[in-house]
This record gives sequence, C-alpha cells and structure tokens, in this order.
Amino acid sequence: MNPAKYNPALYILFFIVLFSCQKKEKSYIETIALNDVKLSQPQPGSWRYNHEEKFQRFEDFQQSRKIIPGPGRNIIYLQPVGTFNELQQKEIQLTREYLKAYYQLETKILPVLPNSVIHQTAKRTSKEGHEQVLASYVLDSILMKRKPKDGAVLMGITERDLYPRPEWNYVFGFASYEDGVGVTSLYRFANGHLTESNFNESLLRLMKISSHEIGHMFGISHCLNANCVMNGTNTLSETDFHFARACSLCQQKLNSSIRYDHKKRLTALKTFFEKQHLNTELARAEKDLKGLE
Repeated sequence: MNPAKYNPALYILFFIVLFSCQKKEKSYIETIALNDVKLSQPQPGSWRYNHEEKFQRFEDFQQSRKIIPGPGRNIIYLQPVGTFNELQQKEIQLTREYLKAYYQLETKILPVLPNSVIHQTAKRTSKEGHEQVLASYVLDSILMKRKPKDGAVLMGITERDLYPRPEWNYVFGFASYEDGVGVTSLYRFANGHLTESNFNESLLRLMKISSHEIGHMFGISHCLNANCVMNGTNTLSETDFHFARACSLCQQKLNSSIRYDHKKRLTALKTFFEKQHLNTELARAEKDLKGLE
C-alpha cells in the first residue's frame, strides 16, 4: 500500500461522520419528556404530603390489570344523573368533546337519568346545608347495571354534591377501576353555582377529574413523574395547579393501550383549547406538537 494514499486520520473521520449520520432519532415520547415540568416538594395538606405511593414505571403499567379498549368495547360513555340547566348541559357536551380528543376514542352521552333514581337513604344534608348524594350508591345501584356492552368505561356526572362515606365531607370523583365505572360531580367545580364568568374554570376542573378517573380505569396510577393530570389531588386549588396535560410517561402508558396517532391527538386537543380559549393548556399542546415537526 502506498503510504501517500493511506491516511488513518481520514478513515477515522469518515467513520465518525458515517455513524453520526446514522444516529437514532429521538422518539416522540423522548422528545416531549423535555416539556415535562418537575414536581415541586409536597406541601402540608397536599395529596403527596399525606399519601406515600409507589412510582409506577412503564414496566409496572404493562404488567398491571387494566381495561384495554378493543373491538366491540371501545366507547367512553357519559351518564348524566340529575337536573341540568343550559350551562351545565353545555359543560357536559364540551367534556364529551374533550375526552374524545384526549383518548382518541368515540365518546357518547347517554340520556339523562332523573334524581328520582337515587333512593332517599343515599341522600343527606351537608354541613353547609345543601343536599349530598352517596357516591358508592350511584356507582353500585345506578351505573354498574347500566354500563353498555360496547363501553370501555362509563362515567356518571351529577349536579349534586357527592360524599364517599359518612365520615367524609365530600369527594370530587369516585370509581371502580376494574369495572370501568365512575362518577363525578359538577357541584364543587363551580362552588355550587355555574355562571358564564366561572364556566371555563369549572369546565377545566371537570375535564381534569374525568380524564384522571378514566386514566385510572385504563391502568395508570397516580403520577409521581412530573406535573400531570394523573397527579393525586386533595383540593380544588391542587386540581387547578395540576396540568390537564398527561406527562411523557403517562402518554407512553396510554398510547401502549390505545394505539392512537400522536399528531392527530395533539391537533384535536389544540383545536379544542383554541375553541374554548384555554390558552395555558393550548400552549402546552402546541409545545408537544412541535416535537413532531
């Protein structure tokens, strides 16, 4: 070999360039992980301060028992229970639109059931003087037997305040995750009185609690990875602090069960947030969407 024609440095440079060109591109999940916001230290009274929970890794999620939507069982149903005014009906309809975009599953609203389906023994008067309904009764005696056969999950929505057991004051949501049935109440989200001025605040809370409870039904535990819709919550202020966005890890879990297209999902969420002028959540969706560009 002619030494003048062989330069080891050139060959090394060639292979460096070759391998750098073949470098694996980051996945969508790896890309949006950069958009995750680290959890702050838990404060007294918060969910994480009062509860010690195990971090659910992706591997743990894969091995867990959960509902996985599939052919013939892939619809999210909403079951209104009570008497709803025009604004409350609008809130439920918009929540249906949101859940359809969020989960990329067909979402339907069932005909309204009257409050008369709730037995008097499942009602009480709260310390504040308004009527409350026993959440477990709504779940077991009303919703469980009405879940459609093609439903992946059934989420009840009532305008009455809920309580889970006699010693508790109230609860935002209540569910049987293995059965895929849950219930939430509009009452606390609007401090008992929904108006045009507090509509978006109440809607965002309903969106978060509904998607959170359904996320549990699909096998996702409380999130300890980042600020996320799957974080546990004790109060409305804590719910407000949490994002409607699922963090990268929770999105990875969800997409492993529901094989949706990331771009289609984010575009649908972006459109929804724009329509409702939910600008903070819109900015987060746009930031994730950029990860696909």
